[in-house]
Amino acid sequence: MLSITIPLYDEADNIKRLHDWLLRALEPLNRPFEIIFVNDGSTDSTGDVLRAIAGADPRVKVINLRRNYGQTAAMMAGIDFASGDIIIPMDGDLQNDPADIPRLLDKLEEGYDVVSGWRKDRKDGRFRRNLPSKIANWMISRISGVELSDYGCSLKAYRRDVVKGVRLYGEMHRFIPIYAYWQGGRVTEIPVQHHRRQFGRSKYGLERIFKVVLDMIVIKFLDRYSTKPIYVFGGFGFVCFLISFASGAYALYLKLIKGISFILTPLPLLVVMTFTTGVTITLIGLLAEIIMRTYYESQQKSVYLVKDTLNFETVER
Repeated sequence: MLSITIPLYDEADNIKRLHDWLLRALEPLNRPFEIIFVNDGSTDSTGDVLRAIAGADPRVKVINLRRNYGQTAAMMAGIDFASGDIIIPMDGDLQNDPADIPRLLDKLEEGYDVVSGWRKDRKDGRFRRNLPSKIANWMISRISGVELSDYGCSLKAYRRDVVKGVRLYGEMHRFIPIYAYWQGGRVTEIPVQHHRRQFGRSKYGLERIFKVVLDMIVIKFLDRYSTKPIYVFGGFGFVCFLISFASGAYALYLKLIKGISFILTPLPLLVVMTFTTGVTITLIGLLAEIIMRTYYESQQKSVYLVKDTLNFETVER
């Protein structure tokens, strides 16, 4: 079964046309499918439009979140409630084309676990959207080791087992291919169509690139040190101790050999500050170790709250 998951925020004008496009692309495949719309706290008539479509088409399922949690949490909700063995997320603004779904599936059948869309001919502002995106994609590829041209494209195809158990926060939905690669999955990409936005407006600005970079740092940290945070904090603490002892030794040298008083240099202050910082960072590392163990040994909590659902059977959590 295919599960198409679509986060929505104030996209009332696009939903009906998107539903029609999806049916034209999915019905010829002759395989069961479900379309999961996640209403991420929309303030327009998105909820009413979704209710009408779900009432007429039982293959359409709706998740209404209590408030606006952001694209990543909405996408996580869609993945959690999806019942298909292949999950295909996409945007709800009509810029992704459902006609590319069969091509994603064909590529997936070649043995890949993730097929990522690449908006090769992107229809967005060249300097406001395209240039920052290219910079971010280059940085992410260098840091992660996963060479993709377009991490920001929501249109991707995942085998269910590579996203099962993945928890997403911040802007981390774009990093699912990295999770899959680090777990041994095969990842590739294909060019997909990209249309200009017809209705509504983009919800994202240039500030998103900074969020993405910070999230990438978190991803790298979690990959390398999530089970041993003391290595990071302890390493910084050790550097601080070295600076402290080196400064103290140099201050003694100046005092005993050169006859320069302690109060004539900033070295005593540097010794105290770096030593205190080293102790503090090391203790934070020990605290992180305790938190890490608590995290892995306790039940994980969801990053979203669901207000109600449509056309879903009872799901065991």
